[in-house]
Amino acid sequence: MPPALGFKMTIRLKLICAAGLLILCSAWFWKRYYLVHDIGEGPAGPPVAAEPFQRVWRDGPVVLLGLGDSVTDGYGSTPGHSFFQRLAEPPKDEFSGMKGKNLSAVFSRMKVLNKSISGTTSSSVVENELIHLHPFPMDTLGVIVVSTGGNDLIHNYGRTPPQPEAMYGATRAQAGPWIVDYAKRLDGIVERLGELFPGGVKIFILSIFDPTDGVGDISNAELPVWPDGLAILGAYNQVIAGCAKRHTNVRLVDVHEAFLGHGIHCAQFWRPCYHADDPAYWLYGNLEDPNDRGYDAIRRLILLAMCEVFASAHAESAERGPGG
Repeated sequence: MPPALGFKMTIRLKLICAAGLLILCSAWFWKRYYLVHDIGEGPAGPPVAAEPFQRVWRDGPVVLLGLGDSVTDGYGSTPGHSFFQRLAEPPKDEFSGMKGKNLSAVFSRMKVLNKSISGTTSSSVVENELIHLHPFPMDTLGVIVVSTGGNDLIHNYGRTPPQPEAMYGATRAQAGPWIVDYAKRLDGIVERLGELFPGGVKIFILSIFDPTDGVGDISNAELPVWPDGLAILGAYNQVIAGCAKRHTNVRLVDVHEAFLGHGIHCAQFWRPCYHADDPAYWLYGNLEDPNDRGYDAIRRLILLAMCEVFASAHAESAERGPGG
């Protein structure tokens, strides 16, 4: 073999090997940082202090009421591990750091009702959930947890033209009137809950998480491209935050912020929302609901909000004393 031909074959072989190595590395990189979602293990979400749970928040009757969609219904969780169940009673395998940190420890006369229905949209809260309730006695305090609006956005997954409460694929302009209607529905829910609980009501409303971690590439989850999806999600979350600002008895629980970095890009260390301490996937396989660790995080976020509302008020009342 002529030396020149042998040299060319050697170069070609090296190029082939380099190309093969590049393909293998690219495949590994894609799988490691785009396809494989490690859910992690152990506790998830912020720590919750023990001190607020060392005293009773209310001696009188309390109704813990769940409303909304599959997030409150606990779809995707294993038995006993939805956020709503964990709020009321600890699971048998409760984390050591969360023992005693539940509502049974602070509401001595609590009744638990979960009226949420998986798959429902925001109008269903009134039409299919609240409609079955009757006003509670004057001595009863309502403690309400609501998750609604997520299905308004994601249904019908692009299989049908965008429409109210099934707006997947809509433009921001097209969704404008539907977003206004959503705000009105939330105000209506708050008003109706006030009628159902004449003795008082505290409402904790969850914002809607973004499975794309702020990137907006929902197509990477095998759904149709939706250019304005992030803008419309942002508008819905602004409506939820606005509802909490307008009504003194409504508190925002910012699930959206807490879940950034725990969606489909959770392993990508170059993202601004990457969590080096827990780069884990908090979602169930359907992308719409949390997994057990995600529900643990939501439970903690709600408890922190409730501590601010109830434990702080209890402490202020104790400081004022009977004549305060």
